[in-house]
Formats: sequence, structure tokens, C-alpha cells
Amino acid sequence: MATIITFGKDTPLERPDPGGRAAVFVPHNDADETVRDAVKNGSGCVGFGNPDGTLTVYFENNKFNDSALHLWQNKCFKAYDRMTKGAPTVNKITADAGNFVQIGLIESSEILVTEMAQLRKWLEKWNMMDTMPADAQIYAN
Repeated sequence: MATIITFGKDTPLERPDPGGRAAVFVPHNDADETVRDAVKNGSGCVGFGNPDGTLTVYFENNKFNDSALHLWQNKCFKAYDRMTKGAPTVNKITADAGNFVQIGLIESSEILVTEMAQLRKWLEKWNMMDTMPADAQIYAN
């Protein structure tokens, strides 16, 4: 019998409009190779659930070392902006929900991290603890 993995009831469905609510994710430790290859360097990941049970995740990994994107939350806000505006990007992936762990929600200029321990593990993996937010409730500058 096949295992079916779905996303949680708190995961928003469909792409939000600007100001709308989306989920905040980190890749699962056992994520598929495709996800591991794309989402790295302490990326900020935001997204939504799809009717087929997959997730669409937009991410920002700051591969060009933009100082304005050093902090994890700034990466999330950048990915959220791209997602809500439908901007063209290669930093987007649709994957099985089992590849990601939802760690919070983002809405407009606010992030609420509900799983700080998961975020800490993700940032430690990439030696990016200096980008870790001090609090679970984060507001854009």
C-alpha cells in the first residue's frame, strides 16, 4: 500500500494575492535530490498547497550575496514578493508535500515562525545561524 503525504490544514491553498497568506517552509531532511539541489544555502521558502496534494514553493537562496538578503527573513520576504506578484523566476519548485516541513506563515510584511527548532536546524545545516531571527514574530523593515 502506498503512503500518501499531504500538507497540513494550516497550509494555504492557491497562490495568494499581494498581502495574502502563504506558508513558510524548510526542506525535509529526506527531501528528494531535486529539492536538495535547488533549495540550499539557508534559503527562505514560502508557498502554498495545490489541489493535487503537491506544494508550490518559491525560494530565495541569495546566490549573488546581496547584503540586503543576508537575513533569512529577508530571503522569505523576497520570495513572497515574487510569488504574490507572479514574477518570472527560476527559484520556484513544485514538489510532493513530503519534501518540505511547514514552519510558519507569512502575510504581507509579517512572518510568524511556529517551529523555531526546525528553522534553527535548517540554518545550522548551512552554517547560517547569523541569519536566524531573534523572535518568532518578524516584521519587515
